[in-house]
Amino acid sequence: MPKGLRFLKREASPAMRLLNDLLNMHDGFDDEVWQKECKKHMIDTFPREDPFSILVPAGFDIDKHEGPLRPPLEVDDALLRVDFVREVDALLQEVRAEQSEVQNTQGLDPESIASRLKQQEKQRAIRLVEAILNLAINLKW
Repeated sequence: MPKGLRFLKREASPAMRLLNDLLNMHDGFDDEVWQKECKKHMIDTFPREDPFSILVPAGFDIDKHEGPLRPPLEVDDALLRVDFVREVDALLQEVRAEQSEVQNTQGLDPESIASRLKQQEKQRAIRLVEAILNLAINLKW
């Protein structure tokens, strides 16, 4: 990976790094398998959201516990599903606004064809991000 790309990835928010990872999992062919893999990755990434899991660490056994309960330190670093959804939705709104400003070229010259192909690729990427957002919104553990 080029040095500049590593810097950008390191500077990206946890939500954008996860989105990038999920997009990179797509092989370009089987959307159904990709969505299942994305769902599994999200389940592994996001902390559970039921009230007991939020208050009590994983593997907690109330019968064997003694003393005060302290949350694990890594909880502060956790990427919450709601934060991921909010950030990806904001990104989509920004990209859609840019897309609506772009003029659709109809010519058959090389520049027009290249422009249309670029637009088609952007639309495909937007559809993938929309699919990821939908998976995150409807995620069930």
